[in-house]
Amino acid sequence: MKKHNFYAGPSILPEITKEKTAEATINFAGTGLSVMEVSHRSKEFVAVMTEARNLVKELLQVPDGYSVLLLQGGASAQFLMVPYNLMKNKAAYLNTGSWASKAIKEAKLFGEVVEVASSKDANFNYIPKNYPVPDDASYFHITTNNTIFGKELLTEPDVKLPLVADMSSDIFSRPVDVSKYDVIYAGAQKNLGPAGVTLVIVKEDALGKVDRPIPTILDYKVQVANGSMFNTPATLPVFACLQTLKWLKELGGVETIEKINIQKSNLLYEELDRNKLFVPTVLNQEDRSRMNVTFVMAPDYAELEGDFLEFATSKGMVGIKGHRSVGGFRASLYNAMPVESVKALIEAMQDFEKNKYPEV
Repeated sequence: MKKHNFYAGPSILPEITKEKTAEATINFAGTGLSVMEVSHRSKEFVAVMTEARNLVKELLQVPDGYSVLLLQGGASAQFLMVPYNLMKNKAAYLNTGSWASKAIKEAKLFGEVVEVASSKDANFNYIPKNYPVPDDASYFHITTNNTIFGKELLTEPDVKLPLVADMSSDIFSRPVDVSKYDVIYAGAQKNLGPAGVTLVIVKEDALGKVDRPIPTILDYKVQVANGSMFNTPATLPVFACLQTLKWLKELGGVETIEKINIQKSNLLYEELDRNKLFVPTVLNQEDRSRMNVTFVMAPDYAELEGDFLEFATSKGMVGIKGHRSVGGFRASLYNAMPVESVKALIEAMQDFEKNKYPEV
């Protein structure tokens, strides 16, 4: 039976990424050695790192004056690296979910944090709007996509401050105007590669403006100067990321993948809005995520949650159980998720509906 991988992360990867990475674990670049056992200073791996960083710049049209870094520590490390490097006395944050809350917690170690708005009052099922942002903050931090609660911020907020964004779960899913940001960061394990790599795009002019001493490995300037190789990078995950970037370029880039992602998410949301057994957790359509579609059983059918999970699993659906904070179900539709898998999930939902209520 074909498996349809809806895990939220680590998550589905392009087939070519898995195939090429598997090959490189045995024979990397004709060396007869595994990519896991060659020096990161070897000409073969330096070529991988250079090509990966250049492809990021090409696919996202990164302007001059920005550096691309492939670091470690996940987005969680960036929660503290951002304020360490950028916050003078105050920073502003929009709280749209669990990851934004964690970023706020770390930032408070470095100065005053102004939480400009929050949707915690409704279990983070909407994106706040029309909130004031203090002009004297060092930066304004947003989380563009919320994997747990199924929301996505598809446009940049209109603010005068430098923008910082956690794009861990929607990076490369759509075009982004990088020039509007001082820092963009993203854990790789959603749309880029396996866990172990963190992409950071940083505006060089934004650095070196804080007075505090910064530990060497956490200093963006040091990482920029060393081309992401101040310490040994995650060689195997970086190689895998390069394969995904190549796949995305060959597909047509972020403009092409955005059209596919819109198609996938529209198909599933249309079914959720039609099917009487299910309810999307994000009711405001403009806030709905293209990457993580979250839904629950309708109130009258809540007792069927376990039955549907068992039924969907029997049809090859993997990883659709919702996060414990929300319950219900979550279908993650990252770049590598084929349209066919989304249609298979929709078919399972329709079959379950007919099995329970043949008159529908």
